Amino acid sequence: MIDIKQDDMGVVIKVRVQPRSSKNCLAGEFEGAIKVRLTAPPVDGAANAACCKFFAELFGIAKSNVEVLSGHTGRNKLLRINGISAKGAREVLG
Repeated sequence: MIDIKQDDMGVVIKVRVQPRSSKNCLAGEFEGAIKVRLTAPPVDGAANAACCKFFAELFGIAKSNVEVLSGHTGRNKLLRINGISAKGAREVLG
């Protein structure tokens, strides 16, 4: 089960990123995290920016409402997504 924690501002989600994929897409679950494939390379923060943009588009919110809390240089990240509920996140992530 995907680990989603709700607080006053929104939710915090564990994400596992696979950079340099052929397309941007969700790829299931990986050890309690949502796995996402991104076309961006893991260079100069490109994958982090692509990850934030992907989740903003997925949830239909502004890119400024998504931020990487931890894992800036690794595949495992914690994302804060402001303005949504844990229930809403689960519905979108399936």
